[in-house]
Amino acid sequence: MMRFAIVLMLALAATWWVLSGFGLEKTILLILGAISIVLVLIMSARMRILDRETAPYLTIPQTLAYFGWLFKEIVKANVQVVRAVMAPDLEVSPTLVKIPTGDKSDLSKTMFANSITLTPGTVSVDLGDDHILVHALLSEMSDPDDFAEMSERSGWAVGQ
Repeated sequence: MMRFAIVLMLALAATWWVLSGFGLEKTILLILGAISIVLVLIMSARMRILDRETAPYLTIPQTLAYFGWLFKEIVKANVQVVRAVMAPDLEVSPTLVKIPTGDKSDLSKTMFANSITLTPGTVSVDLGDDHILVHALLSEMSDPDDFAEMSERSGWAVGQ
């Protein structure tokens, strides 16, 4: 918990300093900024929300790597959807499928569901406790096993 408090404190301080537009010469603003950061940390500790989801800054390199991988998947799905739509016989076959999520944090499930929606041809319709209901434009995009890698990578990206 202390590690998350320190990371959150540093993130808040950096954000405040950048957005304030003032340098170190304005002592009163620095003091007010420090007081506000301490108050946020105290309130976060009292609400017991100092965890990985409150201060996800420790997993930024993993998240950026995940976004790189996701971009490649989006391009591949784009090509697949364009081929299906541009085909003379229009091979669109809408399908609903439940994709299991397993034991994941809320942050991981949200990232997984958003990644599915970002991928062309698929939309997350409903997020349940142990599954995501996905609408796929093509039946070949509705195999739950095809989503397993995305599920694992989204969990890794948020440090689960």
